[in-house]
Amino acid sequence: MNIDRQISTAPPVERVTVMQGFALASSNPSLEYSTVLGSCVATCLYDPESHVGGMNHFLLSEPPAHTPGVNIDEHYGVYLMELLVNEMMAKGARKSRLKAHLYGGANVNRNMMRIGSMNADFAREFLRREGIVLMREDLGGTQARRVDFRPASGQVRLRTVEDRFAPPVQPTPRPAVARGDVELF
Repeated sequence: MNIDRQISTAPPVERVTVMQGFALASSNPSLEYSTVLGSCVATCLYDPESHVGGMNHFLLSEPPAHTPGVNIDEHYGVYLMELLVNEMMAKGARKSRLKAHLYGGANVNRNMMRIGSMNADFAREFLRREGIVLMREDLGGTQARRVDFRPASGQVRLRTVEDRFAPPVQPTPRPAVARGDVELF
């Protein structure tokens, strides 16, 4: 018995994990960004004309007030949101065309302050203030999430994650050397 099989001509997908404190952007159609979120928030941005997209993953929205002499910590949303926009613009995206998706912001530990809610509020307010259209959000609750995002097409897949697989709420080690400048606009 002869069975014809179709061979897919689509390029294989390369998966890249976006860890806490990172913002990545690409126009590569065979790339997929993935992350797992508890109280953290991931922003997925996409420019439908340039086919440039990106994802960040932040632990906390902003540094505590009254912390003189503290360097910018790349785990904060205030840094990572700007970094993501800048990296996308460097690859040909235009800020005026950006579309956003927000995920995470769960309050996974009932005994802690509502870090997830604060992260979600910050991300929504950043997008509003910068004039970036929010297309979809899945924020809040108590359930961790896994997000897979294809930056060149803007496609997103979202799944909930069992609590035992949720990432811990703590910063990951960061490099001793800064990764570059951030232009605030």
